[in-house]
Amino acid sequence: MYSTLQLTIKFLRYYLNASNGKGQGIHSPFVFQLVTKVLNDKTEYPSYKAIEQQRSLLLCNESIIEVDDFGAGSVKGLKKKRVVQAIAASSLKPKKYAQLLFRLAQHFQSKEILELGTSLGITTSYLAIANPSAAVATMEGSAAIASIAQQTFQQLQLKNIEIITGNFDETLTSVSNKQYDFIFIDGNHRKEPTLRYFNQLLGCMHNDSVLVFDDIHWSKEMEEAWEQIQLHPSVTLTIDLFFIGLVFFRKEQKEKEYFVIRF
Repeated sequence: MYSTLQLTIKFLRYYLNASNGKGQGIHSPFVFQLVTKVLNDKTEYPSYKAIEQQRSLLLCNESIIEVDDFGAGSVKGLKKKRVVQAIAASSLKPKKYAQLLFRLAQHFQSKEILELGTSLGITTSYLAIANPSAAVATMEGSAAIASIAQQTFQQLQLKNIEIITGNFDETLTSVSNKQYDFIFIDGNHRKEPTLRYFNQLLGCMHNDSVLVFDDIHWSKEMEEAWEQIQLHPSVTLTIDLFFIGLVFFRKEQKEKEYFVIRF
């Protein structure tokens, strides 16, 4: 993982060198439409308020839970005691990016959605509420965290979400037998697992699928994984927004294109 200073320097370089985020100079009609209609959409959708109220409650939740530890080198069955508000503060995607996921799922009218990394359920809620007729499968390693997420879904009256609990290495096969319109990978932030998830889920993607990776510049490992994903023959277009990366498989894309856009 890069230090805060390293990440800040990298972000400043990205911000100065990226396309201005207004669509100017972008010659791809597909990307231009994505920038102007999705990235730059400042609409305060009614759904935002309810979900952000749940975020606020999680940030104030002082409950202590026992979280399963699936980290590298961890002992099987080991649990760590953690405070819910601390998990919320460190793991919830900022609303700017969570709401972008909502707009992406809405724009592409995604009906089959998969998320790796439920955490406390905020991004899951945004994906589920973007299209109430969609089916959302979300995967979480810790049963205790999944239980808190389930409470969030109940409070928001979301009934189109299925939580799959357990180590991704053991549970991913249960969801990789169908095609998805939208996949958000926010799980193990290391190179080898990220590439493994990507390769395992490739068969689940179709021409119009959207694949979103979280924290593509979080570490040298994640940057290496992102570079390999961009170069994969099935990938025809990627968009680097620094904190997340968008991957597309559109065969009508005549040549590979890599965009870095300010967001």
